[in-house]
Order: sequence, then structure tokens, then C-alpha cells
Amino acid sequence: MIANTDGGRPLRWPGRLADLFIVAVAAAATVWLLNAFVVTRFRVEGESMFPALHSGDYVLVDRVAYRWSGLQRGDVIVFQYPYGPERDFIKRVIGLPGDVVEVAGGQVRVNGVVLDEPYIPVPAAYQEQIRLGPDQLYVLGDNRNNSIDSHTWGALDSRYLIGRAVVVYWPPSSARIVRHYPQPDIPIHEDLP
Repeated sequence: MIANTDGGRPLRWPGRLADLFIVAVAAAATVWLLNAFVVTRFRVEGESMFPALHSGDYVLVDRVAYRWSGLQRGDVIVFQYPYGPERDFIKRVIGLPGDVVEVAGGQVRVNGVVLDEPYIPVPAAYQEQIRLGPDQLYVLGDNRNNSIDSHTWGALDSRYLIGRAVVVYWPPSSARIVRHYPQPDIPIHEDLP
């Protein structure tokens, strides 16, 4: 028997098991609620975000970050693939609603300004120009020539956004904070339709 503070009476095993069960259910419910509404996990498949992320990395994704602060160019986000919403992708935000994005000569320009992109291993070998509408994002993988992203399927509707990648937690030897590269010097394109 184990003594407790409930009037000095001993706590019997059935009561102790019931208490453990309640604690376990409460813990499971808390984890489920956090996973459903606050944070989720994502497994990187492929090398489209190399070198920032590697195939097999597990990433924690903040589902609520953008409720309090706006999306920024340079953020690494997880979203549902628009042509197969049962799949999730991870890419870097390049363009925001209203932006004019141009990829040419291995450089990316947003509203006429060349992005500073120290995270890409090889410049893009393709050309594209697009003007984003309201609620549209332009997303690219860091491994530009080995990524299925906005340059292949177009602008991303923001309704597919899941959240902001925060930290790589697995494998432990690769644990690190996901680096975001804000681009604050890009002018906002004012003439949305």
C-alpha cells in the first residue's frame, strides 16, 4: 500500500490505476490537440530543399505562426500540394500576393529586385515571369533544378498553407533550427487587381 494525503487513508491499486489511466488519457488528448491545432510533424522526401533540408529529415511545423504575424519572403513553409491535397510539400516563399516574380539568367527578381539567396546550391536553369494575384504565393525549392514547385505548376493559393517550418528534430545528429531568409528590402507591388 502507498500512503497519500487524502485523509491519511492508504491508496489501493485500483484507485492508483484509475489515476494513471486518467493522466495517460489527459496526456494523449493534449498531444492530439497540439498536433491538430498548434504544431505538426513533416517528413522531408527528396532533395528539393537541399542543402537546407535533407531527405529523411523530420521537421516540426508551427500551424499558428501566421495567425499573429504575416508570411514573409524567405520563409520555409509546408503546404498541401494543390494537385493532390493528400500530399504535403515543403518549399521557400519567394513571392507574396501582388508580387511580380521573374526567374532569368540564374537570378530571381521580385518586383524588380534581385533576391539575395545564399541558400541555393545551383542557380535556376529555367526562365519564368509571373504576377501573383490576391491570396497567391510563389514558392520554390532551394535545389532549384530538382524541385517540383511554382515554376512547374504555378502560383500556390494560400488556402493550402499548413504552417511554418521551425526545427529539424530527427535524426538527432541533424537537429537544428530551420533557417528563414527574410527579404525586407523588396518593395511591395501596390496595384493588385
